[in-house]
Amino acid sequence: MTGLLRAYGWGFATVVILQVIGAVAGLAPLLAVVELGRTLLSPGPIDHGHVWLAVTVGAVGLFVRLLFTAASSGLGHILDDQVQLSLRRQLAARLGRVPIGWFSRRRTGELTRVVGEDVSAVHPFIAHAPGELVSAFVVPLVSLVYLFAVDWRLTLITLIPVLMAVALVPLLMLPARLREQEEFDAAMGRIASSVVEFVQGISVVKAFGGGARAHRRFLTAADDFVSVFLRWVRGMSVVAAGMQLALSPPFVLLVVLIGGTALITSGGMAPADLLPFLLLGLGLTAPVAALGHGFDDMQAAGRAVGRIRDVLEVPSLPEPAHPVTPQGHRVELRDVRFHYETGHEVLRGIDLVLEPGTVTAIVGPSGSGKSTLVQLLPRFFDPTHGSVVLGGVDLREIGSRELYRLVSFVFQDVRLLRASVADNIALAVPHAGRDDVVRAARLAAVHDRIAELPRGYESVIGEDARLSGGEAQRIALARALLAATPVLVLDEATSFADPQTEQAVRRALATLKGERTILVIAHRLETVADADLVVMLENGSIVERGRPAELLEQDGKFAAFRRAHRSSITPYEGVPQGGEPR
Repeated sequence: MTGLLRAYGWGFATVVILQVIGAVAGLAPLLAVVELGRTLLSPGPIDHGHVWLAVTVGAVGLFVRLLFTAASSGLGHILDDQVQLSLRRQLAARLGRVPIGWFSRRRTGELTRVVGEDVSAVHPFIAHAPGELVSAFVVPLVSLVYLFAVDWRLTLITLIPVLMAVALVPLLMLPARLREQEEFDAAMGRIASSVVEFVQGISVVKAFGGGARAHRRFLTAADDFVSVFLRWVRGMSVVAAGMQLALSPPFVLLVVLIGGTALITSGGMAPADLLPFLLLGLGLTAPVAALGHGFDDMQAAGRAVGRIRDVLEVPSLPEPAHPVTPQGHRVELRDVRFHYETGHEVLRGIDLVLEPGTVTAIVGPSGSGKSTLVQLLPRFFDPTHGSVVLGGVDLREIGSRELYRLVSFVFQDVRLLRASVADNIALAVPHAGRDDVVRAARLAAVHDRIAELPRGYESVIGEDARLSGGEAQRIALARALLAATPVLVLDEATSFADPQTEQAVRRALATLKGERTILVIAHRLETVADADLVVMLENGSIVERGRPAELLEQDGKFAAFRRAHRSSITPYEGVPQGGEPR
């Protein structure tokens, strides 16, 4: 945070200077009232010149205070906007450089909170803290100088409420209080994540009537938050109440009146000298009270900055110092091993060659490592051992821009931008002509559906374009086809498609055969039948590989897997029980 704010040092210095002038000028009306009271209460004739001078100084001071504090506040909020913009840009830049696979292992709600709520939480620190801190120190300091000049004994008595409040501050910083605040933030994060997951799965909840079981995670997070919140409030309430009581105007006035009465009755102070303490005594406590009210916001901002820092410190995907351009688009996986957690390998010694112009299908049971393997090609992760080579060059030696000109991908979980259909298809080729966009849409068997939309290709996703899961997948497939990269990775990219669309997409991929190196996770047997090479994964290792017909003749693991898959298909999917696919 210090490094970030250093760029705005002059701006914050200006905010502080403006606030200092405004804070000091704000004392002028109070001092004017004090001088008026002392002048009017003093024996003898009234000094009218002094009276008008006090009124003028008070009015000018009030005007200066309003002008300079407004300028300080306005500039502070402008700086706050700039800092928040800078933070979000830094987060966006960092998130754009981290391995894409990092996102799959993070909760959506937690990242949303960092980019949204946590960045907004620095607002009190930037926009309000400078002014409050200046007021908390400058106003009491100037007031004390004046009050000490009037009577040092009553000044010390007036400071008693302030000292009592300050003495309670360390109790807010006890390890138990800090731990409760951390637990509070963690509980808030769990609620945010559970809300996102609950909303995303609400259709399933309604369809199957899960009741309390479907709501259990959300309810547990809510109950946990209530428990943490009550524990935090109980720990803070006594200290907070003590500080509020010590700084409350009635208590301050009571202390001043008791001390002033004792001094006046003993003849140690003139009655008129009590007036400045009654007015400025409240001025000593008000800024401290304001700082106390903002204490929670300051701590929240500090914790938010810590979470922002954690994201900004996520290691970026390493970029080569001297990028190398691949020669061709032959893909090799050489003794590839990968683990998300140390001690638990997901891929174990994968050796695989994808020849140019061929289709390689990856099959295997759930959890065998299929998705992890295909995510290595677009470099969502780097292997923990071994290498992935494209055109004779390790992917780690290819610049990311060059890599994504060579490798495109379509995954089962499709995300479309809130933009026109044409812009979504042309995402990788922004300057593509409409004819090229339409040609890609036709190849992906989605052109007819787009034509039915209110504005055709100009329809905006999420506004006047509502697409099913299969239609969204075909838009993503059209995007990859338009990119025309030599390597295409498909993670069951037509899993939501109907049989007719599946056939159309298969025909589209058949037209690319011989032109591109295609790697596809295959759950449907038809895709396997079209492949040049089938690779069977089991527990992160290749257990069989070969042409589909050869593997069936061997009657090994792939054949058994295929029989099990066929027997699980219902008649509604076009396969009679015990029969062949239609």
